[in-house]
Amino acid sequence: MPQRTSYKQGTPCWVDLQTTDVAAAKAFYGGLFGWKFDDQPMPDGGAYSMALVGADTVAAIAPQNPMQAEMSIPPMWNTYIAVDNVDDAAAKAAAAGGTILMPAADIPGAGRMAFVADPTGATAGLWHGSGHIGATLVNEPNTLVWNELTTVDNAKALPFYRAVAGIESAETKMGDFEYTLLKVDGEDVGGATSPQMDGVPNHWHVWFGVADAQAFGAAATAAGGSLLVEPMDMPIGKIATVRDPQGAVFSILQPAAGA
Repeated sequence: MPQRTSYKQGTPCWVDLQTTDVAAAKAFYGGLFGWKFDDQPMPDGGAYSMALVGADTVAAIAPQNPMQAEMSIPPMWNTYIAVDNVDDAAAKAAAAGGTILMPAADIPGAGRMAFVADPTGATAGLWHGSGHIGATLVNEPNTLVWNELTTVDNAKALPFYRAVAGIESAETKMGDFEYTLLKVDGEDVGGATSPQMDGVPNHWHVWFGVADAQAFGAAATAAGGSLLVEPMDMPIGKIATVRDPQGAVFSILQPAAGA
């Protein structure tokens, strides 16, 4: 279902990039994905730049907040999980061993959110939309196609997300290795896996769809990015992992024929 008008609780619904150079990031992602941007002024200055594919919102790019800049936190993509009640979900997060990084707060005209870290340190937003449900187009080229919890300890992380948002999990085979699917009402909404490279922190990893992974990788490199994982074939299609010029990392998927 590419067009979205709502999200069930527990479903990743939105992603945004917090970066050190918004203008450069918009040029990089706009050039690669064909995104246009609708800049929404933020109360503390700067803009929250909504990425558009046609008339649909698919992601956003924003400046880092002062604390992130002061701590030299690298640019990163964030995942937001839909919840029915942000305050309740945040309370459950604290009770389940998580850390509240940003208490529940209203985003005028858009919704209510909190930001939490799970017991393994991976961070996620909790989102209840009003004017903004999240991405209105997904699972198409140049849009969000998958959100993946990357953690060294599923045994700690998965019960947390079940307690907070009702996300269930199931093991499956992905080629030659075991993979964990995240589910809401029996529907696959994301995945969980251990870091595939040394030094990768626990985090929620973002995947975008592309029509041609090989061509995208070449274009990303030419635009100043770098390939951490060269385009390679997997059962689900051709994948690659990209670092943008400011240091944020994401992956791409060219789905297998018929997928």
